[in-house]
Formats: sequence, C-alpha cells, structure tokens
Amino acid sequence: QVQLVESGGGLVQPGGSLRLSCAASGMSFSANTMAWYRQDPEKQRQWVASIFSRGNTNYADSVKGRFTVSRDDVKNTLYLQMNDLRPEDTAVYYCNRPVGYFNWGKGTLVTVSS
Repeated sequence: QVQLVESGGGLVQPGGSLRLSCAASGMSFSANTMAWYRQDPEKQRQWVASIFSRGNTNYADSVKGRFTVSRDDVKNTLYLQMNDLRPEDTAVYYCNRPVGYFNWGKGTLVTVSS
C-alpha cells in the first residue's frame, strides 16, 4: 500500500524559508513523476511543482523563482525548498504523483504570517 507522509511545515514570517519533505513507501518512487500541491480552506487543491523521474522540473507561475523541487531516489523522498515566502503561500501542502493519484497523505501546514 502506497503511503505518502509530508513534513516540515510550520509558522514562518514573510520572506522566510522552509523545506518540506515527502517520504514515500510502497511504490517505485524513482520511476514516478512526483508533484507538490497545496490547498487552503477557501480554494481547491492547486498544483505547485513537479519533478520528472530524470529530474526535469516544472513550477506554477506563482512560485517560480522562489520554490525548488528536488528528489532523493535512494531515500524515496521528495523535497520542496520554499524561499521568500509570502502570506498567500499559506496552505496545507501535499505530495502525490500528477497522474493517477495515490491516496493523499495528511499534508503539512505552512503558515506565513508576521
């Protein structure tokens, strides 16, 4: 059974940084494109960034230049380095693959506030 466990969220001031992690198990992690998503209570879940199995990346325009997605296929872990955080980045962050979703994890809450 596939399990995705996100961690690393917290409270940070505007302009600050956080690094999120997503530990994956029960799947062939290295063979899968993986992605980060986020959702706040007033919006639908939205795509943030993707990384392909060979390391190519794509980003939503709202985070381009501030966020960096990476992966460690030995540790079966996905990362999201978030810099220059803004209040509008506040959300619960999830990882999953972008096609044929696995069961969603619980996510990790990021709150950007002064």
